[in-house]
Amino acid sequence: MTAFDDWRARSPYYDETHEALAMSVRRFVEREIAPNIDRWEAEGELPRDLHKKAAEAGILGLRYPEEYGGHSTGFDNFHSLVVTEELAAVGAGGLGASLMTHGIGLPPVLALGSDELKQRVAPPVLAGEKIIALGITEAGGGSDVANVRTTAVRDGDDYIVSGGKMFITSGMRADWLTCAVRTGGPGARGISLLLIEMDAPGVTRTRLDKMGWRCSDTAAIHFDGVRVPAANLIGAENGGFIGIMRNFNSERLGMAMGCCAYARVALAEAAEWAQQRETFGKPLVGHQSIRIKLADMERQIEATQAWVDLCAWQVKTGKDRPADFAMLKVQATRMLEAVAREAAQVLGGASYITGSKVERIYREVRVNAIGGGSEEIMLDLAGRQLFGGGKK
Repeated sequence: MTAFDDWRARSPYYDETHEALAMSVRRFVEREIAPNIDRWEAEGELPRDLHKKAAEAGILGLRYPEEYGGHSTGFDNFHSLVVTEELAAVGAGGLGASLMTHGIGLPPVLALGSDELKQRVAPPVLAGEKIIALGITEAGGGSDVANVRTTAVRDGDDYIVSGGKMFITSGMRADWLTCAVRTGGPGARGISLLLIEMDAPGVTRTRLDKMGWRCSDTAAIHFDGVRVPAANLIGAENGGFIGIMRNFNSERLGMAMGCCAYARVALAEAAEWAQQRETFGKPLVGHQSIRIKLADMERQIEATQAWVDLCAWQVKTGKDRPADFAMLKVQATRMLEAVAREAAQVLGGASYITGSKVERIYREVRVNAIGGGSEEIMLDLAGRQLFGGGKK
């Protein structure tokens, strides 16, 4: 069997520090996650103490400032990709989505928030004591970020928040929500970001059941006149849209890396099955059609990983452009869909029975293609940026 794990050793972007981190996270996954992931999938959420354990293992604080309890010296964005890869080993996408939800909820606070807000929020989040989530999507429009309808009206030293958010990852367990609200007129220039405490009066949450990412709790959240201190404003009033946009490139890069990682997991399981399962007197891998499937799966993964690494290098060197991340996400999600399908074909009926990683990964293909920006939105965004034709 080909050693699917040696791809980093053959890449110019990774060195011994990345491999050392990979081994550290792998041990954590084998010790704390792998024995429990099926139970957490059935329960529909991760235990809160897993966040503390991940913080103690150095996972939550990776590449966050030391002054808030993180550790960034000597680490680059390729180390973050390594963590994504290793967390994918159990074949449950909800693990990374929920355990690392601070990766989308905390950056706007650190980038735009006041010093007081940063000091109040970042240390307990990076210590795994508090959970922070991101609230952008609404029931009436997912990718139409500029037209959020949840309102925040200034009332003395507070804002009064009314409206709702939908499909919020970690929404049931979150202590804080970095929330997009409308404080001004229509469009992007009327949007602000507020940090909302989720135990505030007027906040209600409803758990959403899902096809995949089952160990990641997902919620519909309703705000009924919720009073939020003005000190929880993240950045300038009506200046929140830029904070939302700056999050998207890193989120899409992370999702693309996740697609590569889960595709490798699916391929590894399919290859192992093909070597052990016999049909017509020989192992499946002895049939040319199966070898072609496996090789084609590897081809698609390697090509997509190369683009992921290139985009990561472009971020690292300041040469990135949003269109690339939009197109990369589409490439990665379509690749994952193709690989998961072929892996299921190799496993045959076994892929349809709960318990295989391929079964779980195949169920989770769609959330990758929709979350973080649908394929259609991504390609239109890239087309407008590269070729024009959008609204003036």
